[in-house]
Amino acid sequence: MSRYDLTDFEWRVIQPLLPNKPRGVPRVDDRRVLNGIFWVLRSGAPWRDLPERYGPRTTCYNRFVRWRRAGVWDRLMDAITAAYDGDIQMIDSTSIRAHQQAATLKRGVEIIVSVAPGAVSRPRSTRWSTGKACPSGSA
Repeated sequence: MSRYDLTDFEWRVIQPLLPNKPRGVPRVDDRRVLNGIFWVLRSGAPWRDLPERYGPRTTCYNRFVRWRRAGVWDRLMDAITAAYDGDIQMIDSTSIRAHQQAATLKRGVEIIVSVAPGAVSRPRSTRWSTGKACPSGSA
């Protein structure tokens, strides 16, 4: 059992809420597919990196999209929250703040790209590349 897999308690809560309308092809194990979907969502990995133990990635992706359109995920989240008596916490990316310097760009910094292996490059100090005067007075 992976750390992203459903516990037996969670599976007992979720299983009755899953759509089980039989179609032409026999269904793949719902628990395995759900564990694959949760693996992708929790790890942040792309669908193509889904481990083989969860089955074909197209099955997991298609079921995720189909259930999103049908509102199945809303019902599942409501059931899990009710089963844990509201003692569940969730976080989304809107509440995470990047460091203030993560989005800034130094103005006037000159980037030099050298193509020749032995080419002479300018000093790497941003003070010199911005064109400001040298503090010691020698320029």
